[in-house]
Amino acid sequence: MKNVFDLFSERGFIEQVTDLRIRDRLGEGPVTCYIGFDPTATSLHVGSLVPIMALAHMQRQGHRPIALVGGGTALIGDPSGKTEMRQILKREQVDANAESLKKQLSNYISFSDKGAVLLNNADWLTPLNYIEFLRDIGRHFSVNRMLAAESYRMRLETGLNFIEFNYMLLQAYDFLYLCKEYGCELQMGGSDQWGNIVAGIDLIRRIEGKPAFGITFPLITTALGHKMGKTERGTIWLDAALTSPYEYYQYWVNTADADVERFLSLFTYLPMEEIRKTEHLPDTELNMAKAVLAFEATKITHGEQAAVAAWKASVAAFRIRPVAPDILPSSSIPREIQADDSAIKRIVKSRAELEETIPAYKLFTEASLCATLGESRRLIAQGGGYVNDRQIQAYDEPIGMADFRENRRIFIRKGKKKFAVVEIAE
Repeated sequence: MKNVFDLFSERGFIEQVTDLRIRDRLGEGPVTCYIGFDPTATSLHVGSLVPIMALAHMQRQGHRPIALVGGGTALIGDPSGKTEMRQILKREQVDANAESLKKQLSNYISFSDKGAVLLNNADWLTPLNYIEFLRDIGRHFSVNRMLAAESYRMRLETGLNFIEFNYMLLQAYDFLYLCKEYGCELQMGGSDQWGNIVAGIDLIRRIEGKPAFGITFPLITTALGHKMGKTERGTIWLDAALTSPYEYYQYWVNTADADVERFLSLFTYLPMEEIRKTEHLPDTELNMAKAVLAFEATKITHGEQAAVAAWKASVAAFRIRPVAPDILPSSSIPREIQADDSAIKRIVKSRAELEETIPAYKLFTEASLCATLGESRRLIAQGGGYVNDRQIQAYDEPIGMADFRENRRIFIRKGKKKFAVVEIAE
């Protein structure tokens, strides 16, 4: 079985490593590792997928992952990567968010049969005695070294309060606690967590006299320089109630050409020998590879049934070609056209409303193709609005019964990729 460190390297997960001996350690036998997740919202988003996939790969390679929900540290707020203080949440809100994340993470890693471990650091951080913590833990930290950490240096210019200053100590204590109680040897996280991870390794060395290791992941941005999971319509959440499987599929199928191979490496389990072959695909076949990326990413997050439904809806909406059998053949994406538009956004209007007609810009807003009436006006005025594949000429162009097709539907479209269906109320 391939060493998971080599797998991380070839798939693009690794930015920094505290000690390259971790590669040998990962090849010697099962290693317990952990990654922390911030419960400041009810759902994680696409920007959290790299650490989630890293834990999934660790488990698939025979290691034991710990998914740590930061219910305790979220009461303070991590200053890493932030230019201003995070909003401090109430304990009840943090606890509710933490419960939601626990359920969500179980879609990626198995917590049954002595597999992965799901923990909340509020369980050991909130009972801490402050005086004892300062005496036993705080004495091992140098203020000068802490201030040299990038996460703190960035904030010194705008103001770093004492609450945030304690965050490094608490995260280091998490690593120490997990080392003592669960035999955890490896912490992983985003590149902005480097200082916190190193602090934990140093604390374990000082108190336990044991080696510990850290791996950080690069900040993943698109080829256009955008943060992962951020779109003009907002955040792409992992919760199906916040971002539907169809919308999630569409996010991935709209991947820029330059990102396809990298995203297949990071966000699917498909073999690298197949993924590398996508580098030189012509445009038509590259679009097929994007469909595979969208299908596989949706399957991992929402399950195969939801991925198949999203694929069928995409076929119905965009009349795309089936994926050729030799394009990423390990994927279970359907290779034959099976259209089903039940997952497409639809709005229902009475016959009376449609006989009277509805201004196009109002219909686009109601269908959530645009967030506001103003955005709808601008979109249509700039030529980006379509009804039944016909470009709309004026933002207030009347849409009504005359626009219905034989299937008793009107298809309205924003740009090339976003559709909605207008139906008549029975």
